[in-house]
Amino acid sequence: MMMNNLPDTPDLRILLIKLRHHGDMLLTTPVIDSLRQKWPHAQIDVLLYEETRDMLAAHPAIGTIYGIDRKWKQLGTLKHLQKEWQLLCALRKQHYHLVINLADQWRSAIVTRFTGAPVRLGFAFNKRNNLFWRFCHSELVSVANHKSLHTVEQNLSILSPLQVAPEPAVTMAYSAEDWHHARQQLVQKEVGDNYIVIQPTSRWFFKCWDESKMAEAITALQQDGHTVVLTAGPDKKELAMIDRILAASPKTGVVSLAGQLTLRQLASLIDHACLFIGVDSVPMHMAAALQTPCVALFGPSKLTFWSPWQVNGEVIWAGDYGPLPDPDAIDTKTKERYLDAIPVDAVVSAARRYLS
Repeated sequence: MMMNNLPDTPDLRILLIKLRHHGDMLLTTPVIDSLRQKWPHAQIDVLLYEETRDMLAAHPAIGTIYGIDRKWKQLGTLKHLQKEWQLLCALRKQHYHLVINLADQWRSAIVTRFTGAPVRLGFAFNKRNNLFWRFCHSELVSVANHKSLHTVEQNLSILSPLQVAPEPAVTMAYSAEDWHHARQQLVQKEVGDNYIVIQPTSRWFFKCWDESKMAEAITALQQDGHTVVLTAGPDKKELAMIDRILAASPKTGVVSLAGQLTLRQLASLIDHACLFIGVDSVPMHMAAALQTPCVALFGPSKLTFWSPWQVNGEVIWAGDYGPLPDPDAIDTKTKERYLDAIPVDAVVSAARRYLS
């Protein structure tokens, strides 16, 4: 019945909604690629938070990206409401045939309903078990088995009413200009074609490894003759962490591009690296998507949901070396470093296996 509600036409118009963080956006790409495989000529648009646009901006299957800018709130109530209304009107004008709402916010449900699309899919989240959520969607897909599924598989499950074959690969796209810029940065730092990218930082510091241990691992790899390129986000705390690692690392063969690259430029850098080492963060998911050999330091996030998908490499799980707290019970502002249980030798030996 669901398929019968969709017109058999080359100008099928689809909107995908996901309002989360950068990594979440990257893990929606299997849904986008599955839709493109099923409907090669469809218009596939995306609604996301503006700050995550870079994750999908170069994806070849996506038409228009619509962004909700969280800075709208700073404009005052009237202008904020104007921006929201303009967005709703712009989406309604597209006359979508199919809206896929992967989000769990009320706002996403309202947008879904307002588009007027005849087919509006959402998830039957337990916390949204009410008449209004059902009213906003034409069909809700069960989440009963989500606790045992990776986030990629959870996302793909929304396609079950559509008879769309899942394409499970995650896609991280960037442009030739992105790589040109990153390559120029490497040339300026006198880095050749063979280098290791290490991303020691995350926006959540409880996911990070001890700086001195990271410096030890970098020293061992530099002594093996490898060049290490450190990366991080532009946040002051992340940059300070990089400075502490640099201070304890060799003065040659180790350079920093921390805070100097966009996410797509970083993706191009990772794509051309001989190895990626990093903690649970967006770059880790990028490395897995790009199939760059990867050593991921992981914990205490839920491994089932967030481990690097189809990684070409290995995940070093902190829980194998010491007790970890329940991920749902963690104070995100804690100063605890749950990865510190991971020994330096485990990381260095894993890296050497993929570099040999």
